[in-house]
Amino acid sequence: MKIVIDALGGDNAPLEILKGGWMAAQETGAEILFTGGKEQLEKLIADNGFSHPGISVMDAPECISNDDTIHAIKEKKNSSLVVGLNLLREGRADALISAGSTGALITGATLIAKRIRGIRRAALAPVVPNATGNMVLIDCGATAECTPEYLLQFAFMGSYYAQRFLGIQNPRVGLLNIGTEPSKGMDLQKAAHALLTQAHEAGRIHFIGNIEGREAISQGVDVLVTDGFTGNIFLKTMEGAASLFTHALKDMLLGSTKTKLAALLLKDSLAGFKKRFDANEVGGTALLGISQPVIKAHGSSNGYAFFNAIRQAKVVAEGDIVGDIAANVDHMSLPRGKKEG
Repeated sequence: MKIVIDALGGDNAPLEILKGGWMAAQETGAEILFTGGKEQLEKLIADNGFSHPGISVMDAPECISNDDTIHAIKEKKNSSLVVGLNLLREGRADALISAGSTGALITGATLIAKRIRGIRRAALAPVVPNATGNMVLIDCGATAECTPEYLLQFAFMGSYYAQRFLGIQNPRVGLLNIGTEPSKGMDLQKAAHALLTQAHEAGRIHFIGNIEGREAISQGVDVLVTDGFTGNIFLKTMEGAASLFTHALKDMLLGSTKTKLAALLLKDSLAGFKKRFDANEVGGTALLGISQPVIKAHGSSNGYAFFNAIRQAKVVAEGDIVGDIAANVDHMSLPRGKKEG
């Protein structure tokens, strides 16, 4: 299992990325191939004690930053991201991870690694916490404007991901909406609901119907389907609410001597609470629909987050989620005359 990592993408590149790769090489047995300036990376690896037989470097001196436009994919052919995607396309790596520009990664993965034949759009599928454990949110920003067929495909892809990565058999799929009735929502949600219902009746997915944002978190669903615009707002709102709650809890527990003593007694429980909502524990967000596994790590990922992103990529590759999607494209596509977008 060889995983190529864009060593120049992200706020903490390259040191934390190298650290995460070194941790993963020791723990998982995966081969780690870093792309970036070869001389610089090899010096950092040696100086920080990150040398390992399973670690190698491919020279890619250019870097695509968040300030670059998506055209940089074509203009910076020697960038760490483009070189990594070409290695993936050529079959010289089994998965790719990058914490760099999300737009550049989606564009590059689509143009270089290519979408799975028959998949209309790729989708970002982060794993987020809810009352019953974790759920897959798909899409959260790759495709802002969707057709009902896109949402149908997102539901299938999210289901396979929940099965393979989260270990959930027959995952419950919900369509994010403003009410539970089939008549709720705009034309997109109404049409998507009909398609998802048909897929459920055919035994292809376990669609439980429309679900409101509150219930998706409090009552639980395994796969939450929505367009990228709505999904991104939902995700950022969740992150903001979690941050607000965490800070409020911290202020309360440190507000007096009595509450500080209570915090000391609750230390282990609070650590577990923090871990449950820590994005670093998951590692990254899968970009589903691409012909090879691609993971988007958070821009501020530390070494531990990259370690978990590598474990995640390994599970996705070994679980052959791409194969699941490719084998079932016909069941998640509309007849030629009915295609939209």
